[in-house]
Amino acid sequence: MPSRFRPRVLRIAATAVCATATAVWVGLKLVPLPPALLAPAAQSRELTDRHGATLREVRVDDRFAREISFAEIPPQVRNAMLAAEDKRFFAHCGVDLLATGRALWSNITHRRITSGASTITQQLVKISDPRPRTVGTKLIEAARALRLEQLWTKKQILAAYFNRIDFGNLNVGVAAAANYYFGKPLADLSDAEAAFLTGLPKNPKRLNPHRATRAAKRRQEVVLARMERAGWLDATRAVRARAEVLRLRPPQRLFRAPHFVDLVLQTLPPNAAGPVKTTLDLDVNRFVEEAVREQMARLHGKNVKDAAAVVIDNASGDVLALVGSQNYFAPGTGQVNGAWARRSAGSTLKPFTYLLALEQGATPATIAADVPVTFPTPTGSFRPDNYSHRCYGPLRYRIALANSLNIPAVRVLAAVGGAATLQQRLQDWGMTTLEKTPEHYGLGLTIGNAETRLLELANAYATLARMGEWQPYRLSESASSSQPSTLNSQLSPATPLAAWLLADMLSDNAARAISFGMQSALRFDFPVACKTGTSSDFRDNWAVGYTPEYTVAVWAGNFDGTPMREVSGVTGAAPIMHAVMAHLHARFGTSWFPRPPEIIEREVHPVTGKLLAATRADAVRERFVAGQLPPVETPADYDATGKVVLGPEYAEWSQSAQNGMAARTAVEAHDAPLRVESPQPGTTFLVDPDLPSSERVPLRATGPGTITWTSDSLEVREVAGRTFVIAREGEHRITAHDAATGRTVETWIRVKTL
Repeated sequence: MPSRFRPRVLRIAATAVCATATAVWVGLKLVPLPPALLAPAAQSRELTDRHGATLREVRVDDRFAREISFAEIPPQVRNAMLAAEDKRFFAHCGVDLLATGRALWSNITHRRITSGASTITQQLVKISDPRPRTVGTKLIEAARALRLEQLWTKKQILAAYFNRIDFGNLNVGVAAAANYYFGKPLADLSDAEAAFLTGLPKNPKRLNPHRATRAAKRRQEVVLARMERAGWLDATRAVRARAEVLRLRPPQRLFRAPHFVDLVLQTLPPNAAGPVKTTLDLDVNRFVEEAVREQMARLHGKNVKDAAAVVIDNASGDVLALVGSQNYFAPGTGQVNGAWARRSAGSTLKPFTYLLALEQGATPATIAADVPVTFPTPTGSFRPDNYSHRCYGPLRYRIALANSLNIPAVRVLAAVGGAATLQQRLQDWGMTTLEKTPEHYGLGLTIGNAETRLLELANAYATLARMGEWQPYRLSESASSSQPSTLNSQLSPATPLAAWLLADMLSDNAARAISFGMQSALRFDFPVACKTGTSSDFRDNWAVGYTPEYTVAVWAGNFDGTPMREVSGVTGAAPIMHAVMAHLHARFGTSWFPRPPEIIEREVHPVTGKLLAATRADAVRERFVAGQLPPVETPADYDATGKVVLGPEYAEWSQSAQNGMAARTAVEAHDAPLRVESPQPGTTFLVDPDLPSSERVPLRATGPGTITWTSDSLEVREVAGRTFVIAREGEHRITAHDAATGRTVETWIRVKTL
């Protein structure tokens, strides 16, 4: 070519190249990127305890993934990935022409595909929009890679690649892989571990470390060699990395505190992703798990198979521990969450009844008549009975509550407004299981004829610990639970003082000695307010304890509803509650509620509960709200011999063997006619063959003399001073006879078998 034409040709060629480059550059702007690439990367849902310990990681889109930023990728991991996949990543524009040419030549000479030469950018495009592997697909991916490099920085592309690449065993992204294979965060990976991990994406199935350890190890050695050649590893580090013994975690996923985790997942939005920091303290939960297992082992011979426990931080409402059964993974009922199951409440609702009474002006010294009583109901008569089938006569509220006596609790509920009043308070404080009408429960609500959930019960007791301030329990730190409350009005101003008196009553170990003795599981070396509960026929038992800092609630029984063998709340659930509360006290410390200035102490008579007019050797000191003191005793409280005069409702009890106060009490004279209190005429009794106690129909009557009972069709029995007939199907007549007057009164009942 003549020299005069060369500049012109060069100018034309340069212009053509520039035009072509410009056209390509402009044309790339029209190349669409895969929508999946532009959307946020899917993240699995990791749940941690309050200190950051992993409880469980939940799959999203059938994968485990944790998103990280470029800054969180340590140099050894970044360099290992570049050595394994794309060492010239920071030098090319999305397509590595040198690598592409070399791969093309290798594929031609070997007459098969030996290398793809895809850059990290091309691979990121490919995993975002998988297509059949054809030449056309390669061209599309190359164009998209070039376009992506126009829009994103190299750091953005590399971070996206690290977050979306498959590492096998359902792990997407290097952070998820590091946690699964080594149980480590990225920053803690060694050179050897980094090379091992970054070698897996080449073929996650063929290089699965759990099935092909040798193949994965050989791939690691290739990556280490490339890192050394690229200058990213010096000789000393390379030798050390090759010699390092890798310690892979077993092929399993963490699933700690499983019942708690399941409950948290139920409260999260369906599409929620990313980390969830829960309120659980994993160490405390482990202790509770062990305490449950140990107590279940001790009670194995008593047919007690299941238990659940909850610990709440009262100040925040945080659930620190929640154990739903002794073994979540046991076949059958292991996955039943006893902390959320609906179970018969037993006596656990009694403190709320007494709280209502204290709010209305009653005191711990107010007297309840622990003697037989019958209450009319729309379906017949209701006659409560104490757990021990014994009555103790006049008792101060402190003693009646501490010993969990049924008859006084029912009398107290009747005095404060009945079932509707108690039901409203329990619903206000988050109990969602009381869905029926107050008439359905009646006065039996206070002694456990309703169901409750352990978690909701624990939070209601935590409200007592907060002196009446209700707040929802919390399962995660991001949000409160969805626990509802119907609280729509200000509680009585008396509630904090009433709650203080209630805690004082429930922490009095001496006061509960009648039923529990002085050395039960409810006795602590530090102050704890305690309450137990046992449902009929030993199907459920409960124990709840609280201090200003913590509430511990425990349920024990059998998920299938079978009764335990004579196991009550104090022998079944209470040892677990005691162990957990003692652990909290030793580890974190507990305190007690400071006495409000409005609380004062006075001496009262142990039987009347009245302030003393003169000093007595048997006086007891009691605590009151200033301005709400009981009346001072008068001579009318005593007879001529100095005995306390009791009302006519004590007449039958005073003549029975259960009267332990005969030396210091007397019943006022009265001319009462013979009257049958139970059973009322026409009452229908249902007998359950599985409940032997349902066969006993109590007989009660009042009259001036000794009363005897007869029936032509039913057997009459007397047990421990109580008289019963043994029910059987049909209609039956029963007669009461008063020996003093010679009068007789007849009643009749109908018996049906379930």
